[in-house]
Amino acid sequence: MTKTQTRKKPLKKFPKKETKKRESLPKLLESAQRVFNKYIRNRDEGLPCISCGGSNANQAGHYFPVKGFSYLRFNEWNVNRQCPGCNMWLHGNQAMYRIGLVKKIGEKAVMELEAEAISHRIYKFSIQEVKDIIKRYGE
Repeated sequence: MTKTQTRKKPLKKFPKKETKKRESLPKLLESAQRVFNKYIRNRDEGLPCISCGGSNANQAGHYFPVKGFSYLRFNEWNVNRQCPGCNMWLHGNQAMYRIGLVKKIGEKAVMELEAEAISHRIYKFSIQEVKDIIKRYGE
């Protein structure tokens, strides 16, 4: 071999690392919320808006909003079918929501929900808890 010629070495082949794709908590929460909201819409199929009684109820509205009350985010008493007008434009229409909620689950249950909201406002769900929620409500 001359100096200008170079000897080519075969490239070493290393086995590919198997990378486990770790799911992020925000993405999982997004999925869990989607699955849970669908469950609520199906559960309340045919019921009117919890707040105004209108027939255009096609959203899952929270009595205590997710921001500020994350502990109640997936609480079935806290989420009910609501029309877009009450849920989005009237920011939940809380006063009327409470009246409708009392009719639906009773005064005692609403008071229990309100007590829970006061004592457990913010909660950080673990990845496993969110996966369990997806499994429970996605079936």
